[in-house]
This record gives sequence, C-alpha cells and structure tokens, in this order.
Amino acid sequence: MKNNTMQYMNPREREVVARLTYEKTTIITRDQFGKYFDFPGRAKEKTLFRLKKKGILTAIKRGVYFFSPLESGPAGSSINEFLVPPVLFPKGNYYIGYATMYNYYGFTDQIFQTMFILNTSLQRDKTIGSMQFKMIKISLRKMYGLEKIRIKDVEVIVSDRERTLVDMFYFPGPVGGLKRAFEILEEKVKFKKIDVTKLIKYAVKFPNISVRKRIGFVLEKAGINDKKLISLLKSVRKTSLVVLYPSKSRKGRINRKWMLIENVA
Repeated sequence: MKNNTMQYMNPREREVVARLTYEKTTIITRDQFGKYFDFPGRAKEKTLFRLKKKGILTAIKRGVYFFSPLESGPAGSSINEFLVPPVLFPKGNYYIGYATMYNYYGFTDQIFQTMFILNTSLQRDKTIGSMQFKMIKISLRKMYGLEKIRIKDVEVIVSDRERTLVDMFYFPGPVGGLKRAFEILEEKVKFKKIDVTKLIKYAVKFPNISVRKRIGFVLEKAGINDKKLISLLKSVRKTSLVVLYPSKSRKGRINRKWMLIENVA
C-alpha cells in the first residue's frame, strides 16, 4: 500500500519525498532533481528508479516526472492534466481540444478521463496516474483559433470557444452526437454567447466540407442572415450532396443552398 511505503524507504528516498512535498512539486525534471539533491551519480539513478517503482514518480517523458505525494493514498494523486501538454510538446506545436475543452467552456457537464492533445508531430496514447492522454496528429492547416491560458504559472495552448465549436461538429461524440452539437450551437447563438463572425471565419477555414455545411445550416436555422453567411455559402457551392446526419441512408429533403440531404438523426 502506497501510504505505508515510507517505512520501506531508505534515507535518500525519504529526503526526496519530504522535500518535494514541502515544495508542493507536481512535475520535476531530471535536471531539477539534480539541483535539489546532491546525490552521487549512481545513487541518483538508483533513487529515481526506486521511486518510480513505488509509484512516487511517474515518467511523463524521458527525464520528466510527475510526483505523487504519499499522503495522496494508494491510488496516487491526480495530476493537473493541463500541465502535461507543454512538457510533451515544448515547441508549442499542440493545442488542447475536443472533450476537454467542451467541458471547459460548459458545452457539456460531463467530466472526461481522457485529455485530447492535437498536435503536428505525434500520434499515440499515454496514461499518467488516472488520466489518459490521447495525442492526435493533425495537419498544420488545422492549427488556428488558439489561445493561451495560464495554469499554475504555466502557459497552456487551447482552442478558443469558437474553434472548439468547429471541432465539436467534427468530433461530436463526447457531447452526445451531432444532434446535440446542433442544439448547443443554436443555444449559444440565441443567447449571444459566441462571436458568430469569428465562428464563420473559422468554419470557412476548416478543411472538412461536411463540417462547413452543417455549421452553415445550423447558423441559418438560428437566425443568422445570408449577408453574414456569404463566405460560408461560397465555400460549399458546387460541391456534392452530403447527409445532414451520418447515415447509410440518403433519404430526405434536398437542401440545395447548403448541399445537404436533410435526413433524420
């Protein structure tokens, strides 16, 4: 049991746990570890190995560790997931999006145990503590509509509100599907909770044409006039018909304006 681990530690391990707990450390690098603790080279490596084996330190990537204090109990403490992406992508070629940001902006009340990190270099999954990090490689063309927020004095890149809505039409599963995504967008427009001009600009830029059509369709339904929608309308003209809701069936009213088949959800 992790909360009984202290009695099985040697003096160096106890010193590390006590110091990092006092400093309220969450993430520590190998270089920082060397500055905090003046252990001989071999002793340093052995201490790191033993603390990892006991679950006190968890590798985020080579040379960077998440510290889980003993008082957090056998399951370990929960890492603040927003602090991990800047460590994994120090060049800043990422943004936190999808389900994490749907919850952040209040599009859904559901709390997810997976953080989506969209980036231009890496496709893989990684589990740290109780949190899964899903890294999705995307085209540089999709790296827009981003902003920086501060979490514990660390700058973190996230999709802004309007860009998150565009992504929601591309990946609607976490909010309950496209029908619910349509309702969320209509609600945000109705209560003027978003910048519609910015949303249209982002939608026009998005490479998936089905997303552009669906957003345009919903915005028109929400009362946005053609003058505002002109750029979005131009982007879908002379394209093939797609179904409003993904389905094998193509039965439904044909909407020539948005080049959609209005099928049933």
